[in-house]
Amino acid sequence: MFRRTLLTSTAALALLLPLATACGGDAEAESSSGLSSATLAVGATGWKNEEAVLKFAHLDDTPYKVKWSLFQGGDQQLQAVRAGALDLASSSEIPPIFAAADGKPNFEVVAVQRGTTLNQEVIVPKGSKVTDIAGLKGKKVGYVQNTTAHYFLYELLKREGLEWSDIDAKPLLPNDGLAALNGGGIDAFASYGTSVITAHQQGARTVGSGKDVLSGNFLWSARDSVLKSPAQRAAAADLIARITKAYAYIRDGREHEFAKVVAKATHQPLAQAEKDFRDAQAQRPTQARTVGDDTIASQQKVADAFTELGALKEKLDVKSFWSRALDTDLEKAL
Repeated sequence: MFRRTLLTSTAALALLLPLATACGGDAEAESSSGLSSATLAVGATGWKNEEAVLKFAHLDDTPYKVKWSLFQGGDQQLQAVRAGALDLASSSEIPPIFAAADGKPNFEVVAVQRGTTLNQEVIVPKGSKVTDIAGLKGKKVGYVQNTTAHYFLYELLKREGLEWSDIDAKPLLPNDGLAALNGGGIDAFASYGTSVITAHQQGARTVGSGKDVLSGNFLWSARDSVLKSPAQRAAAADLIARITKAYAYIRDGREHEFAKVVAKATHQPLAQAEKDFRDAQAQRPTQARTVGDDTIASQQKVADAFTELGALKEKLDVKSFWSRALDTDLEKAL
């Protein structure tokens, strides 16, 4: 299963590589041309939520071109950025850490999107006798490697006095993990988003949550070529700001109507989709902000945890791949 997952991910990444030339562009050739000349290849995880939000709020009429690509996790988005197939990636705090671990990142974190930490859970299948995190000792536990799921599973185990070695940890992509959970290949699964939603629809129960473990900081990472291009840089700031404005538009009494879009995309009952959206926005309204010392410190804490875990070979100074290059444009756009 693990070999097939790796081959699938590699094949998917290979398909995206042709986008590098079409979407990344030559920064020098583009120089100071206007927004209309810019194209951004942007990643999305789970389903194309941001694209749907913009369309619903009538903010998808950008003067530049946006090409959305769907991934199962932010880690794959950062892999695509490293491969030159994406210009702008959205992820939790974790994927950029591993993408930069070799000391040669071709991207920088340029903005933070505050968001919900609901639907970040450790789940067990219907009929499982496991009722809490302590019950995972000695069990086969799937997790999405180098993502929030990896981090909150580790932190939840620590809170119960357990070591990572106390579980039989299995790195799996969300869809593969869900299949393994339902097929009996694993006893529990730490995941997020639509995979958690689907698992609950199939009778899964929650035994642990990342809700209060995670910071709620979701990062926008831009390829270096974007920051060198005035047009792409302005387009990136504008797009991030539009997403914030689109969520504000939905929160202004349009939750029920947008829930119909969510329900169709996630195959949820409408009532559940609306409740989940309202709960998420009540916990932490989705909105962007510029880079701050506090957001850098938050990611440093996470990176240090992965060093403790042994997932990173040595301490990583995360501020080395953060940039305030988008701050001025983003502040104006917001």
